[in-house]
Amino acid sequence: MSQDLIIQIFREVIKTGLIVMAPALLISIVVGLIVSIFQAATQIHEMTLVFVPKILAIATCMIVLFPWMLNILVTYTTNLLTNIPVYVR
Repeated sequence: MSQDLIIQIFREVIKTGLIVMAPALLISIVVGLIVSIFQAATQIHEMTLVFVPKILAIATCMIVLFPWMLNILVTYTTNLLTNIPVYVR
C-alpha cells in the first residue's frame, strides 16, 4: 500500500463526507440567515429563537434526503470493500 493510494482513499473519504453533509449545512446556513434577518427587523434578540427552526429544517432535510445520502454511503463502502485486494497488493 503506497502513500499515493492512502492519500487517494483519504480524499475520497473527505469528498464523500462533504457531499453527504452539504445539504444539511446549506439548509442550516439559510435558515440561520433568515432567522437573523427576522431578528434584526423585529429587534427580538432571543438566542434560543434560532435553534427550533434550524432543528426542524435539518430534520426535514434528513428525512427527505436520507435515501440519497444512504445510497452515496453504501456505494462508497461497497467500492472500498470490493477494492481491498487491489489495496493489499
